[in-house]
Amino acid sequence: MKTIMITGASSGLGKATAQLFHSKGWRVIATMRHPEKENQLTKLKNVILLPLDISNTKQITETTKQITDQYSIDVVLNNAGYGLVAPLEALADDQIVKQLNTNLLGVIRVTQAFIAHFRMKKSGMFINITSTFGLMGFPTCSIYSATKFAVDGFSESLAIELAQFGIQVKVIAPGGIQTDFASRSMESAQHDAYEKLVTAVSKGYSAEQVANYSKVEDIAQVVFKAANDGTGRFRYIAGRDALELIAQRTSKGAEAQVQELKSAFAF
Repeated sequence: MKTIMITGASSGLGKATAQLFHSKGWRVIATMRHPEKENQLTKLKNVILLPLDISNTKQITETTKQITDQYSIDVVLNNAGYGLVAPLEALADDQIVKQLNTNLLGVIRVTQAFIAHFRMKKSGMFINITSTFGLMGFPTCSIYSATKFAVDGFSESLAIELAQFGIQVKVIAPGGIQTDFASRSMESAQHDAYEKLVTAVSKGYSAEQVANYSKVEDIAQVVFKAANDGTGRFRYIAGRDALELIAQRTSKGAEAQVQELKSAFAF
């Protein structure tokens, strides 16, 4: 039986992926900050819930040891994270540090903790969830994009570094997903000088727009494909909106896309 370890499995994409892999006969180690609050995954056979806050380095070390002492892991899915969406000028330093510590350093630390396990097995795979905003910039997402661009570069470098040991690294870059991300996993801040910009950007998070986003189950299917397609493919763009945005960037070029967005949000 193959085994996947998932961070941030309490809801959204992490939970949907846990359920999908379980349905396909995998053992799932679902980690989250408060496993005692979970009441669905606990009912599934071969789904093990463990506490893990990826901003807690001590807990990463302890939980990783607990997992690798008991199980042979095939895939680590770095999914946990949240969105910090606000003009940079509105953000306090502790908000910036928290975003970097969770979305970037959390991924780096969890990955580092499992490398030796995979290296000794001479196999294994890291799948890191990034975003279309890890491939292109967007207003009010500067720090969020900074973390996702960084995870993408980190992953690409590591994919080359670890190939000699039979370890694969892949990234999934989704567009919008129909989850409660905006209310559950998004942090914001206000600044009067950016009121028009924030209002314009917020239209992209309206109920009407969210209805056009990908279903979380569809993105979970992309994760499953990445884990099982037997290819050396590195990056998977997930979702119709994501594919359209990246196709535009590829055809027009990054510079042209930046200029178009600057014009679109000029007030």
